[in-house]
Amino acid sequence: MMKKIIISSLTLLAFACTGDFEQVVDFKDVQNPNLSEESVVGQPNSSTIWLAGLERELGLVFNETLVLSELGSDNYVNTQTFFNQFLDELDMVPTDPDLEDTQFRIHRLREMALFGKNLVGPGDEKYTPEIEAEFNYFEGLSYLFSAMYFSALAQEPLGVPVESSQNYLSAIAAFDVAISINEKPEYHLAKARANYYLGNQSAAVSAANAALALSTTFDRTVQYDNANGPTSTFEAALYGRATFDDLQPLPTLDFLDPKYSFLSPGEDAPVHYLKAEEAYLILAEAALADNDIVAARANLTLLLDLISTREVRNIDDSIEQRTQVSEGSRPDDSSIVVNGRAGLVLDRQSGNVDIPSVSGTSLTPADIAAMLDDDAGLSLLYRTRQEVFIAEGLRFVDMGVKLIIDQNEILLNDNVSEGDLGTTPVIPPFIASVVADLDAINYVPGSGVASTVLNLNDILVANKTSDFVVPFE
Repeated sequence: MMKKIIISSLTLLAFACTGDFEQVVDFKDVQNPNLSEESVVGQPNSSTIWLAGLERELGLVFNETLVLSELGSDNYVNTQTFFNQFLDELDMVPTDPDLEDTQFRIHRLREMALFGKNLVGPGDEKYTPEIEAEFNYFEGLSYLFSAMYFSALAQEPLGVPVESSQNYLSAIAAFDVAISINEKPEYHLAKARANYYLGNQSAAVSAANAALALSTTFDRTVQYDNANGPTSTFEAALYGRATFDDLQPLPTLDFLDPKYSFLSPGEDAPVHYLKAEEAYLILAEAALADNDIVAARANLTLLLDLISTREVRNIDDSIEQRTQVSEGSRPDDSSIVVNGRAGLVLDRQSGNVDIPSVSGTSLTPADIAAMLDDDAGLSLLYRTRQEVFIAEGLRFVDMGVKLIIDQNEILLNDNVSEGDLGTTPVIPPFIASVVADLDAINYVPGSGVASTVLNLNDILVANKTSDFVVPFE
């Protein structure tokens, strides 16, 4: 009722100000030949151009999802940056404009994919099966991201919010269509991820194996244009912010930061969002669930072999002081031992540092050889997932946390009311109880040792039988 009162009040206000609002602006009569449907549909090569627009839109999706998901995870602590100030404490409010923008971008990706599939492609005489497959793939990505980050999100404008499990199934259906038209490893991996988070172990394993059968080194990326846009928001957060450096990784992840750094005046660092590493980790986790330690070790060994071939960038990060609020308040020297482990912190003041730009990990062959199919082994696997996928938005999903529908949708969509599924945060109780310490550390400057207050991987594994996390258990 309150929603209708607000909307009615706004309508009355508009008419009170204009007498006849339609006489002021009749949107149906606005004509722009560069933006009309006819300027796209039926034009030569329109499907190729529309696909480029979808790639651009995907970059904008990641500009929203990465900031919220990485700040909401234990990967980074945000104390004073100009990025979202709520998610670091998992404080979700429907008036947060970042939530609105994230939801809008995912919806826009879906609508663009459907428009390409249903109108642009069929109207282009140069439409190819490869582009048709891509349109279905992007539609699937929109459902995948809806499911990963929201407990419920609609699949059409002003539609009824669909719970995450159904969005995952819709994603799988779209990926299947793409695969049937033009098989690609990333299509199979996207399908594997959806099945993984649904807890469909056999289907996830099958799709992961299908992806690796096509390529053992594939890496699908989002590209950013540093000259013409869109630029990478998270590259700015991690590197471009320069001395404004109060976005800090856990000391256990220091050797992986900044994953994105300056490339050239015309190109920002890409986001590697569907890569072969994920397939190996899915297979390893499935093997652990089946108590097959031999297979788990084999897949993790293949993972290390692949990571050893990935790009490592040698960069000057000396401007990064690891100061947070006061100088020297965070570990910033390679001699510092974190949680009893050496080699995790880099000395950025002694020269250039080597940072993995695709995937990095502290996992070693010795770790794999000593690994058992027990909780410690599963915790090690989740530590490896955290490292390999840092700054890619997956840790937040692994934590079982979901964002909420924004206030505009609640007010304007008759199918959504406060308290409905999707309008309240989903935070597992074992996460909610430790939110204040998710990215907290203990460190006395000059002591040579540091520790994280929590080992969240152990917490996830301790709660593996819950419906929130560790989907194969």
